[in-house]
Amino acid sequence: MAVTIAIDGPAGSGKSSAAKGLSRRLGIDYVDTGAMYRAITWWMLNHEIDIDNPEHIAQNASKPRVTLSGDVDHPTVEVDGVDVTDAIRESHVSDAVSRVSAVADVRHRLVDLQREMVARAIRDGRGVVMEGRDIGTVVLPDATVKVFLTADVDVRAARRAAEDRQRQMASGESGDHHQAALRNLVGRDATDSTRAVSPLMKADDAIEIDATSMTLDDVIDAIVDLVPLNG
Repeated sequence: MAVTIAIDGPAGSGKSSAAKGLSRRLGIDYVDTGAMYRAITWWMLNHEIDIDNPEHIAQNASKPRVTLSGDVDHPTVEVDGVDVTDAIRESHVSDAVSRVSAVADVRHRLVDLQREMVARAIRDGRGVVMEGRDIGTVVLPDATVKVFLTADVDVRAARRAAEDRQRQMASGESGDHHQAALRNLVGRDATDSTRAVSPLMKADDAIEIDATSMTLDDVIDAIVDLVPLNG
């Protein structure tokens, strides 16, 4: 049986890095659902959709065509054939993604797509690790392994600030990355945890891992230890 691993948790907790490491370690597919919501958000902003108006978002939720590559070492995201891998990580997208992803029509559309990706991986004899905020509770309620990955918000902000700093060095931008990241994460935590549709929450049967004082390898090892030997 192909193993399915669901990793949920707040922004900046290290879900993507852990999921990529698991994909390499176990030879299974990797799906970054957060990138899919970012891609939809990028499209909305690029088409000047009022993201403070849920009805306008809902009316346009089915229009963008989102495609993720299956290459864990070189993951790419395309929207309507345009490579937006880097663009979806820009600060204006980060600031808006929680508002877009809270809209039911957006979530329903992407959840269907995510389940299709899992079904395809299992049908082809591969396992999958999928990370996001509603994987163990909504997308993959029957996952082989469910993990809720968290970390202290200051640690999460430091990690996210380092990523932002690295991306922005080439552009010559400056600023207090840590404080900006902290404000963004606190806001996203509140929005993601209180939205009406598929809020961020720990599944009843998920194992919580606090990565505050753990290395990435420690986190990956801890999740691998949860995988049944027979898959």
